[in-house]
Amino acid sequence: MRIKPPKFLRKLMPDLIWDINDAENVYITFDDGPTPGVTEWILATLDKYDAKATFFCLGKNVEAYPDLYKRIIDAGHKTGNHTYSHQRGWGMSAERYVEDVDFAGDLIRSDLFRPPYARITPAQTRALAARYHLVMWDIISRDYNRKLSPKACLRNVIPYIEGGSIVVFHDSVKAFRNMRYALPRTLEHIRKLGLKCAPIEL
Repeated sequence: MRIKPPKFLRKLMPDLIWDINDAENVYITFDDGPTPGVTEWILATLDKYDAKATFFCLGKNVEAYPDLYKRIIDAGHKTGNHTYSHQRGWGMSAERYVEDVDFAGDLIRSDLFRPPYARITPAQTRALAARYHLVMWDIISRDYNRKLSPKACLRNVIPYIEGGSIVVFHDSVKAFRNMRYALPRTLEHIRKLGLKCAPIEL
């Protein structure tokens, strides 16, 4: 699996945001939360490095843990919609997919959206692009892969970071072992490069 999306895919899907034209900031993002025991650790780690991030949340988790979701916002981070129930866009009608997104949208007030698994059809893209900025990624850590070692997870990120990169980690129990190792070292590397971590503002 590629760590960086191929150029032809970016050209094929121009309505999707793969990186941001910004030489000074890196955009750290977290998918699938909020998750008790994980989100709190992420927030504390980001605070330690004076870093801001964007959390693409599942509506069902926001509904289950509203206080934890509020902590993300109160800490100055941005949130985005990641569907209500982590739907794969492929194989679903645009109507059904948008319905799930809108269900999450009632809980997550944001104009940012990221499709789970990066799987979204052209019809779904067209339906959502009028209301959302569709944010993909420039670097994916693959922290969710339990066959991957924490050090390998870090190697998926560090060599590719530059200004404007959008980096994906996961706010989940499954990813925590790798993310717990890679995130602070990634933040330290960004600091050494003279870059900052900012929330996505489009």
